Amino acid sequence: MGGVYRFLLTPRWLSGTALAVAAVAVCVWLGSWQLGRFEDKVSSHRETGRSVDDPGAARPLGELLGGAQPQVTTETVGRAVTVSGTFDQDHQLLVPNRVLDGKQGYYVLTPLRTPDGRTVAVVRGWAPGAPAAAGTTATAAPAGEVTVTGRLQAGETTGSGGAVAGGLPAGQLGTINQAALVNKLSYDGWYDGWVSADAAPAGLTPVPTVQPQGGDGLSLRAFQNLGYTLEWFVFGGFVVFMWFRLVRREAEAEQDRALGLDPVLE
Repeated sequence: MGGVYRFLLTPRWLSGTALAVAAVAVCVWLGSWQLGRFEDKVSSHRETGRSVDDPGAARPLGELLGGAQPQVTTETVGRAVTVSGTFDQDHQLLVPNRVLDGKQGYYVLTPLRTPDGRTVAVVRGWAPGAPAAAGTTATAAPAGEVTVTGRLQAGETTGSGGAVAGGLPAGQLGTINQAALVNKLSYDGWYDGWVSADAAPAGLTPVPTVQPQGGDGLSLRAFQNLGYTLEWFVFGGFVVFMWFRLVRREAEAEQDRALGLDPVLE
């Protein structure tokens, strides 16, 4: 029977086998890559969950957002931070369309100027209702040097719900991120993300850790990565199946020819 498979050493079958091996290798590599992306998102989900449940000991904001990592990441979002400086009382902003405990309201955001010359957006709390009606009576920020303890939050995207048709009134901000803040206030530099203060003044409610826009890792896109993983592995398995099927059919044809059963062509 071993001689039946000598056709595998022919140039046609050698090239076909090499092509099949390459196709399987590509499928395995792509499947592993998609699986790695899914595992990264699961890890991100776990890290964010830990930050929400346990913000850890408060650390200076400059330590978390300094040096080689100036952006908020899944490792730092939700972490407890402290930051000192002076509130810019004249440029307080209201961020509409923010839901807390199922109720519609708005954030009260006050820029905090730090001694290093940078500015951090501090959300001092949430209030129910529409800011257009209550904007002029929003709680004033304290004067002088203050130290704020709160949770580090990731910058929002345009899907946060603050933008409205025709734009927002003066003194309101649709999205909390560096680009939007720079458009409103031309300070020299902003810290990435924002800080939600743990202690809110009377009339405001502290804002808990907000999941980054796009989810905490386990979004529909993450499970799409898992689906793609299965697809690539199935494709690889299909290539192997078809190769063995073709080999078996060719071997059977070789046996038939050896027995003189090869059909006669007229």
